[in-house]
Formats: sequence, structure tokens, C-alpha cells
Amino acid sequence: MIDTQTHQRILVTGGAGFIGSHLVLRLVRDFPQWTIHNLDALTYAADLSHLAPISQAPNYRFHHLDITDVPALTELWETHQFDAVIHLAAESHVDRSIQGPEVFLTTNVQGTLNLLTLALKHWKDQPENRFHHISTDEVYGSLGPEGYFSEQSPYAPNSPYAASKASADHWVRAYAHTYGLNAVITNCSNNYGPHQHPEKLIPLSVERMWRMESVPMYGDGQQVRDWLHVTDHVSGILEVFLKAAPGAQYVIGGKNEWKNQELLREIARVVDQLLGRTPGTSAALITPVQDRLGHDRRYAINPQKIEQELGWMVQKDLRSGLEETVAWCLERAQSAQNTPKP
Repeated sequence: MIDTQTHQRILVTGGAGFIGSHLVLRLVRDFPQWTIHNLDALTYAADLSHLAPISQAPNYRFHHLDITDVPALTELWETHQFDAVIHLAAESHVDRSIQGPEVFLTTNVQGTLNLLTLALKHWKDQPENRFHHISTDEVYGSLGPEGYFSEQSPYAPNSPYAASKASADHWVRAYAHTYGLNAVITNCSNNYGPHQHPEKLIPLSVERMWRMESVPMYGDGQQVRDWLHVTDHVSGILEVFLKAAPGAQYVIGGKNEWKNQELLREIARVVDQLLGRTPGTSAALITPVQDRLGHDRRYAINPQKIEQELGWMVQKDLRSGLEETVAWCLERAQSAQNTPKP
């Protein structure tokens, strides 16, 4: 278990991204006795404005750095001597992985190996120091109409993104088993909530509905996803980071299964409600398009292990969490429209 009473230097990679920014905000707020180091390459999916509330906090440090830059990463580690790593930095957009898989190999696999190598080098006599790797349920492939992913599910990645994350998982597991590194892995279902990049399904659909533009729906829209609010995910990450045994792996799911078609209709309903539109206005914009290559049919997680062993429970269902998320997406879209271009 991580000592929450003494000073710890925690490295969070990808802390300016969607999930990472929520995690960093929570760590800085809840653990003032720790110093939180946020490392981010600030690529397209990052946004430091989400961290403005804690940018001047005395226990927060930001480092603009890429995990594939070994000399810079080594210098950073030797300077700050981190006590723990929570690793979220990754290329995560499936469509982008289909168009250009090479960067997913470089960042998600080689970048993870770079961090593991430094952790092993610096923590040989410090078995209490923890490496927490954040991954996805997409490493398990696609489910049929029944059943759920669990910690015992076989790996069967179907997209280049999923393959890169599966490989990273295996490297973390190998370092834990072979070298005794105190590493844990969590695999989550689809996240949603404020701060999400506008290319993702929910924010993309909200912005297009706001603009009265066509909203793409892949194939027949019957693909099923298990939706997890980002704040619930962050709570699960912290439970595992603080309490899990070395070498443990947990799946974290929202128990909110929705077909894509049904989700888009629910988004449309909320958009119409918040904008005062005639019901059905936004739903009429939903347009089937050619399905994504290799599109997995269904993901769903059974989070029984983390519930029973660590006491974590989902707090938000999709309907309540979606209203907050749609409101945030609409505010971002309106703000962007009103911001003067340079």
C-alpha cells in the first residue's frame, strides 16, 4: 500500500489529457502532502486549460516532455527521483490508429518500456514504489451478445490501438513477474465526461448537433459499449493505486451498456432539451455511414473484483452523467465560436 501520510513524488504521464487531467486535479486537491508531477507531450488530445485551477498549487509541477524522449525522460527522473508512476500517456484514438499505426507502437509500447526501464533502475531497493499502468478493455477484443470481460479474459486485440495497449500490458506484467517490479494494471471501459477531446463519440456528436450538422453513426449503430464516467474511473484508479497488491490487475467498468444508436438518440434528446429545441430536431441529424474497419461489436465489464476487494462502486449512471457532459460540450462549442481568431 502507498503511504499517504509522508511526502511522495508522484509522476503522472499524460496528465493534460482527458482522464489524466481529472486524475491530476484530484491528486493535487486530495493529497497536499505529495508533489504531483504532470508529464505531457501536449499533442492534439491535451489541454492545459483543464488544469488552470491547480496550475499555481504548491504541490504541482508540469513537465512538457514526451515519454519517447529517453535522454530527457532520464534527466527528469534523476532530478526528481519519483516514488511512484501513474501511466496514462498514450495515443488513444482508434480511427487514428487505423490510419497511422506506427505512432501507436512508438508511444504506447516503446514509451511504456522506457518508463519501466527507469522505474526498475531507480527502485531496485525500494519495493514499495509503485508503477500503475492504465489500459483499456479493448485489449480483450469483442464480446458476443452475452458475457462480460473480467481479469481472466484472454487478450484478443482487434485494432492497432488495442494491439499497442495489449503489448504495453504484457510488458508491465513481464517486468512485475521477471524483475519483481511493484506494478499494477487497470483496464477500463469507455470513458465519458468533461474534458474529452472533440473527436470522441459524445463530444463530436454534441458539437455537430449544436451546429445542425450531420452526425455520423457507424454501420447499423448496434455496437454496444459500457460507459464509465471519468470521475468514477479516477476513483477506481486511486483505489487500485493506494490499496492493490503488487502484480494485481483490475477491470473497471460502468455497468452502463448502451447501443451506439440508442446513445446518439439520448444525446440528441438532451441537446434539444438544453437548447430549447423541438424534440426530435437533433435526432434527425443522425446519419449512418460506412462502418469502421474491424469494428468490435460489444464491450462490457464485470467489475466484481474491484467492488469486492477494494470497495469501489459506480456512482453515476449514463443518463445523469450525460446531462452534465452534454452541457459541458455545448459550453465549449459556444465558447469556441465566441473566441476571436488571431
